Amino acid sequence: MTSTRTIAAILLVFSATACKVGPNYQRPATTVPAEYRGLPPTPPPAGEQFGDMKWWTVFQDEALQKLIKAALQNNYDIRIAATRVLQAEANLGVTKANQYPQLNGTGGIVNERNALTVPNAPTYGSLSIQMSYIVDFWGQFRRATEAARATLLSTEYGQNVVRTTLVSSVASNYFLLRAYDSQLKYANETVDADREILKLNNVRFKGGEASIMEVYQAEVLLQSAQAQVINLRQLIEQTENNISTLLGENPGPITRGLAVTEQPHMPEVPAGLPSALLERRPDIRSVEEKLVAANANVGVAKANFFPQFSLTGLFGAQSTALSTFVAGPGTFWAIGLQAAQPIYEGGRIRSQYRLAWAQRDEAELTYKKTVNEAMGEVSNSLVGYTQARLYRMKLEEQTHSYSEAARLSNVRFQGGVTSFLEVQYNEQQYFNSQLSLTRAWYDELANYVTLYQALGGGWQQ
Repeated sequence: MTSTRTIAAILLVFSATACKVGPNYQRPATTVPAEYRGLPPTPPPAGEQFGDMKWWTVFQDEALQKLIKAALQNNYDIRIAATRVLQAEANLGVTKANQYPQLNGTGGIVNERNALTVPNAPTYGSLSIQMSYIVDFWGQFRRATEAARATLLSTEYGQNVVRTTLVSSVASNYFLLRAYDSQLKYANETVDADREILKLNNVRFKGGEASIMEVYQAEVLLQSAQAQVINLRQLIEQTENNISTLLGENPGPITRGLAVTEQPHMPEVPAGLPSALLERRPDIRSVEEKLVAANANVGVAKANFFPQFSLTGLFGAQSTALSTFVAGPGTFWAIGLQAAQPIYEGGRIRSQYRLAWAQRDEAELTYKKTVNEAMGEVSNSLVGYTQARLYRMKLEEQTHSYSEAARLSNVRFQGGVTSFLEVQYNEQQYFNSQLSLTRAWYDELANYVTLYQALGGGWQQ
């Protein structure tokens, strides 16, 4: 018995210092460029990198900030992601518990009577504690805990992915709403102006100074603007409903702040080094932790090839009197050591090992693919923001030109120099240019939001 206890003690000490089979994790090598493609020719000022900035410093409209705060508190995707983190935490606790001994207590009272028992047979009581412990010789349970811990981190990073997506979605929809508001303002102003033009043409037609064609042309202008008002009102209400859904609320009106043309945003953004993206973007960190978990599971599968050692212990007391439960001849104990080695399982263990490696290889490729896509997203967002800004500036020049053309054509028409057809054409072009310019303002801000998200911004709390 002494030798058994000695062996058990040695196994306990060895299990605490034993190595872990399977590969240790190393971050895979990825091809990361020295700088992003699409950077503007003028380098941005030195300072905090755009992706490191807090979202409330990037989006300075107070009304938008309130909407984002409400969304981060009440959005259902955020709350679902939080429950996934709690599940991963609980799973880590369950997995980690396998590293420790299991203790179970039992007790009972037996009074058995049958045809063979003597009359007045005594009642026996028993109380015992049982211990079982599978020695983690090969690090199987530690690898499983490593995988569960990585899964927890991946879930937490996944929650940050939801957070960045939500911040970007609220901001983008808010800018779209403000763009529609500006377009509706232009459309209503155009309706009022076209209504006055139609009245004037009717007066001129009745006075014999204009033809009925000029009246019809004025009606077309008015009807086009009125149709645009109807369409914009629909788009505004639908966008408000989309924002309400992001806030976790029922559809309703949305509080406005600054106009779309007044939203603060940097002309040039400090993008930083591409290598920093591996640490900043939560989706990259999430898939990397999944790779860590898959790598650890290879060790779990490999440990199944080796013998498993288990220790069992038992201590208890049995007696007809309570006083002898813990002393005297009624006490008993036992300790045992078992070893189990798989001999033949039809290839199950080897197939599990191959499966673990295949899953690890898939996770590594997914990680590299995510990094590659992230670099592309940043480059696309950089060129998108730069070109959208230039396009908006060019449309501002065009809109100013159409404004002057519309003004001069009205002067020419009032002076009888030209027909109303010229007025109709220039007024329509000016109106469409106003709508396009507002859309260009939104596109610039939307690319600004996309670039912020692509650089890993928006998860900071």
